[in-house]
Amino acid sequence: MRLLIADDEPLIRRGIQKLVNLSEIGIEEVYEAENGEEAFRLFEEYRPEIVLLDINMARLDGLSVAKKIKSLVPETKIAMITGYNYFDYAQKAIRIGVEDYILKPVSKKEISEIIIKLVHSHQEKRREKILQQVFQKKTESVPDNSKGNYYSSIQKYMEECYMDSQFTLGMLAEKLKLSSGYLSVLFKKTFGIPFQDYLLQLRMERAKLLLLTTHLKNYEIAEQIGFEDVNYFSLKFKKYFHLSPKQYKEMVLKNENE
Repeated sequence: MRLLIADDEPLIRRGIQKLVNLSEIGIEEVYEAENGEEAFRLFEEYRPEIVLLDINMARLDGLSVAKKIKSLVPETKIAMITGYNYFDYAQKAIRIGVEDYILKPVSKKEISEIIIKLVHSHQEKRREKILQQVFQKKTESVPDNSKGNYYSSIQKYMEECYMDSQFTLGMLAEKLKLSSGYLSVLFKKTFGIPFQDYLLQLRMERAKLLLLTTHLKNYEIAEQIGFEDVNYFSLKFKKYFHLSPKQYKEMVLKNENE
């Protein structure tokens, strides 16, 4: 992993390297810049994953450099080095995607914690990216004939079990004698949406039907479609249809009478 330290004070640039055992936390290469223009030039050339930027630098201030870096490589982890006089700028930096800031004078404890935090954040992001790639490959590896083989069975179990508030992907996987991971991929490839989205869609459509064709109260409808909490049901209904159950029923009745 690579680290760029940009500060117009040589003592700070070198001090940071002395305060922290960088190789121990996975930093293999370190680059130094004394102004904003040099910082961005070095970033373009070496693409370091971790960047420490002084807010107040010549030629190009730290905030501008951070914006340019985030535009070029959004996943770059950046922390700003700032004095109390530039605290407002540090807060602005956080809003544009900078991960953290360090107040001068820099202490060993603070700089160590910040760099370790940025390293871990980068590693976590990288793991997520790898998992997404693995998921994509798994999706592509599901044979098309598997979709047809399981389509009717999945639909059958979904219809039978959606009213159970404890119904999960794992329970469906057990019924089909498949692993949860494989079923998750197969489900999305077969129906175009994840299991949870399909289950919610099924429950909301049943709720709508019960709302318009029966005199059941909201809590009774909630119980029949797998919601233990009527307030949570009402919340989900409104989010799905953009109207509360009462508003939805009134709207349909009004349209029918016109």
